[in-house]
Amino acid sequence: MKNTIQISLPESKISALRMYLTQKNTTLECELSRYTEQLYGKIVPQNVREFIEMTAKKPASDKPERKAQTPHEPD
Repeated sequence: MKNTIQISLPESKISALRMYLTQKNTTLECELSRYTEQLYGKIVPQNVREFIEMTAKKPASDKPERKAQTPHEPD
């Protein structure tokens, strides 16, 4: 599952970024995505990243199903 992050920046700065990024054959979205991956690699410990990768690769069928618990009736 992917989440969306929203940031606020003056329109003039966004326009300037888009203009110069176009000259470099890239987009603001691409650069922000690349930067967030770099930030993730820098901030999140390696063992946590590996755990997240392992759990993300696990097929949905491997996850145990949770059964709905029936309320316990007093004796």
